[in-house]
Amino acid sequence: MINLASRDILHAWGKFVFTGIGLGLLIGVTLVMAGVYRGMVDDGKALLDNSRADLWVVQKDTLGPYAESSSVNDDIYRSIMLMPGIQQAVNVTYLTMQVRKEGKDVRAMVVGITPNTEPTYPGWPPYLVSGRQITRSHYEAVADVKTGFQLGDKITIRRNKYEVVGLTRRMVSSSGDPMIFIPLKDAQEAQFLKDNDAILQSRRRVEGNPVFNQPGIPNLLEATLAAQNTNSYVNAVLIRLAPDFSSEEVAENITRWKRLTVYTRIQMEAILVGKLIATSAKQIAMFLVILAVVSAAIVAFIIYTLTMDKIREIAVLKLIGTRNRTIASMILQQALALGFIGFIVGKISATFAAPAFPKYVLLTPQDSIAGFFIVMLICTLASIVAIRIAIKVDPAEAIGG
Repeated sequence: MINLASRDILHAWGKFVFTGIGLGLLIGVTLVMAGVYRGMVDDGKALLDNSRADLWVVQKDTLGPYAESSSVNDDIYRSIMLMPGIQQAVNVTYLTMQVRKEGKDVRAMVVGITPNTEPTYPGWPPYLVSGRQITRSHYEAVADVKTGFQLGDKITIRRNKYEVVGLTRRMVSSSGDPMIFIPLKDAQEAQFLKDNDAILQSRRRVEGNPVFNQPGIPNLLEATLAAQNTNSYVNAVLIRLAPDFSSEEVAENITRWKRLTVYTRIQMEAILVGKLIATSAKQIAMFLVILAVVSAAIVAFIIYTLTMDKIREIAVLKLIGTRNRTIASMILQQALALGFIGFIVGKISATFAAPAFPKYVLLTPQDSIAGFFIVMLICTLASIVAIRIAIKVDPAEAIGG
């Protein structure tokens, strides 16, 4: 029995291979889209892993510090440290902004950490690929290598310049922006820094207040002006628990006595994935559905065209007694072969293209295996139209004009 599928593929191998390559590029885009979503989830988990915190203490009734803005007094960590089950409590600030270097802007998340503490404290970068950690209270920075900065570079954050003294890797925000670590006081200033005109207008507004023009209260005026130019807030307090203490129990204790919101690792991960990434996940899912439909349409059209080109040959097979099941299996084999070629090309193209994307693309073996079976299923469904046409072919066409 002549295998019609293999004979037809060999006869028109050029059309078949180029169609498989085109389909493969489409499948490659689909795999990359799935990898983008996986990368976003992995970025969120990496952010939590790198913080090395068991609990996040934030402003009451907020989803901070990553999904919403949060402000808590920077001295609250002292009273938290006195509570049972607390091993370490550290202030931290997060600010996403453009960092300048010699006229070039790099979007990054600037993290304020407390210097003169152990690098093992929550909030510090877990490891460095070169250089050292921050040791001074001002004007030093540790940057992720994704920023493109090098040791000794001078970068500008707001009005101040910082020297890059260390480089780390895979320290990113939930949106994939690389992190830059600077001393906490500098970060607090950068987050709420006003320009000179705003400071001048604020000073004139306070001095023009009749309350401060009364004799005997000059100290109040100076105190008010000083308070407007300082910042005593942070975005969150990162907590590491002592051994044998439950995160839920300690979180409930802090919430009850400090009137703040406390999130555990599981809750914070749910916020990052369920809140920040949810919209992007829906958008990616829509693209995946569209790409699947387009792939099915392409396969169906190609298989239909190839089947219509060999109607006479199919009629001859039916005339000599070939069963419909055999003819259907031949067409199905052709569709599956097209899908197999497309998947191989797509997997190779996705693997080589993923590192070139600005966002982190995570290609997992599970997605590849699932993608292979989905491609085979799409090709099977796409071959149904051609199979129905082939089964309805009249054997008399073999001897017709």
